[in-house]
Amino acid sequence: MFLWRCFVISNKDLLINEEIKDKEVRLIDSDGSQLDIVTIDIAMKKAEERGMDLVKIAPQAKPPVCKIMDYGKYRFEMAKREKEARKNQKTVSVKEIQMRPAIDVHDFQTKVNHTKKFLSSGDKVKITIRFRGRELHHTQLGTDLLEKFAEAVSDAGTVEKGAKLEGRNMTMTVAPK
Repeated sequence: MFLWRCFVISNKDLLINEEIKDKEVRLIDSDGSQLDIVTIDIAMKKAEERGMDLVKIAPQAKPPVCKIMDYGKYRFEMAKREKEARKNQKTVSVKEIQMRPAIDVHDFQTKVNHTKKFLSSGDKVKITIRFRGRELHHTQLGTDLLEKFAEAVSDAGTVEKGAKLEGRNMTMTVAPK
């Protein structure tokens, strides 16, 4: 049995200057224009003349592609892009609201207000109704309560997963609009 491995070249894996062991490379200038297919010695000499590094950017190509660039500046730009991408990512967390089937009107309204606040901040909300003792025989009360809850928060979110009984708990998930 053969194991196939796929390698992704990141900016840490790029070969620079003396690390490049190929005999011939396709050389690209710092402005992006293609120069020619040259030996590694000539490519190194051209990079030194410009005071820059020779970086192997496409090792899988025939012949491999090398570019004349300032490697330190390139690494800085890549780190800056990665940081910007991480900053723009929004992580969605799931908040949980727990209730009982025999909840009071004011308590219900407080739970609705908390859920609306969570949804407005971009979080998903999992609403859980816990059944104790003989309450488990009256699951229709839980279903009705979750439907009433979904209607109360319909202006801030939409039901992602409907009411489902899991053991002694009935859950529903609401996502922001």
